[in-house]
Amino acid sequence: MNFTIWALIVGVLLIMLVLSGTLLKRLPLSTAMLYLAAGFVLGPAGWAVLTPHPLDHAGLLERVAEVAVLISLFSVGLKLGLPLSNRHWLLPLRLAFVSMTLTVALIAAVGMLGLGLPLGAAILLGAILAPTDPVLASAVQVESSGDRDRLRFSLTGEGGFNDGAAFPFVMLGLGLLGLHDLGTGGWRWLAVDVVWATAGGLLIGGVLGALIGRLVVYLRTRHQESVGLDEFLALGLIALAYALAVLCHAYGFLAVFAAGLALQRVKEQSGMIHEPAAAAAGRPGGQTGEAPAGHATHDDHASAYMMQAVRGFNEQMERIAELAVVLVVGAMLPFTHLSVSAIGFLALLFLAIRPVSVWLGLLGAPVSRDQRIMIAWFGIRGIGSVYYLMYAINHGLPGPLAEQIMAITLAAVTLSIVLHGVSVRPMMLLYRRRKLR
Repeated sequence: MNFTIWALIVGVLLIMLVLSGTLLKRLPLSTAMLYLAAGFVLGPAGWAVLTPHPLDHAGLLERVAEVAVLISLFSVGLKLGLPLSNRHWLLPLRLAFVSMTLTVALIAAVGMLGLGLPLGAAILLGAILAPTDPVLASAVQVESSGDRDRLRFSLTGEGGFNDGAAFPFVMLGLGLLGLHDLGTGGWRWLAVDVVWATAGGLLIGGVLGALIGRLVVYLRTRHQESVGLDEFLALGLIALAYALAVLCHAYGFLAVFAAGLALQRVKEQSGMIHEPAAAAAGRPGGQTGEAPAGHATHDDHASAYMMQAVRGFNEQMERIAELAVVLVVGAMLPFTHLSVSAIGFLALLFLAIRPVSVWLGLLGAPVSRDQRIMIAWFGIRGIGSVYYLMYAINHGLPGPLAEQIMAITLAAVTLSIVLHGVSVRPMMLLYRRRKLR
């Protein structure tokens, strides 16, 4: 298909997104559901103008999904503004590590017993489906950097951490299938893939985010230099944190998330004005127009000005990435074929495995019954799962296993988009009402 037709399709989709934005807020629908439907219509089941077979285009699809996840993880990091000493952080950490590990184990058990998968493939399936998605979960994420609601903060932080924390299980699954070196007795997997890659990713991203953020603020407030082009600051920091982490054999996802967190902290450590004040001042990407040029170099405003610009640009990039990946997911659906056992597995995933993992992971946690139920339900699967699926295929996952895991993964992502898209607004509205009482 030529460039002109693609330009027409993309233009129509973007304009429709803008025009329908207000309407969607009043209906039990999400933008991801519209993208998914559009992708299905454009795919082999409809007009056949978009035919991305997962096994034939796994390399390209992996990169597209990877870029989408990186942009989203950086955005999540920018949203989580509570101090790291705050006890609210314990909840997303327990969800991202304890509950996710339990999810992988339960999926692996069901995969072996119910789907007939070998151990390595079962663990790989668990690692692909266990992470929750920061891209498609915007409706349940924090509403500002100072949001202390345990439900929103927990789900936002969980999506930020576990998209990188799932990598050790992906490598373990590939290793058990003979596609990755685990070392004698698994020592290499434990030392490199678990300990170093996780800690190194967080360390590299955190240091880069803090250093670059402080350097920019220093140059602006002391020398009136490096003003403007905040959008390139966001892209540059994402690329730098990711590349350096990968070169050091650490996880780039965790590095980018940590870079966003560290950049967010620059504002508060510098004693800058709070986010609402920065928003009131206005900035490109905000809702109130241009800020006075002096704010970019003012001692009290420079960091907040920078953060407002970076966050606004990153959120727009995140929406474009969501459109691209979900559109492709919709187009790939005709290539999947689910067995009866796979349908039963999906029911267990949403109705049993996620709730049980959350309940066990949050034992004794200071969350209300409503919050626990909501956290258990909104384990949204999405673009992170698509990335890990393509990553496994590109690393030599055998054809029959690849097709089986591909069908389950794409079906899980589709179900999540539909079920969570329909339920998120009424459930969040009910949650707010009950909380006010």
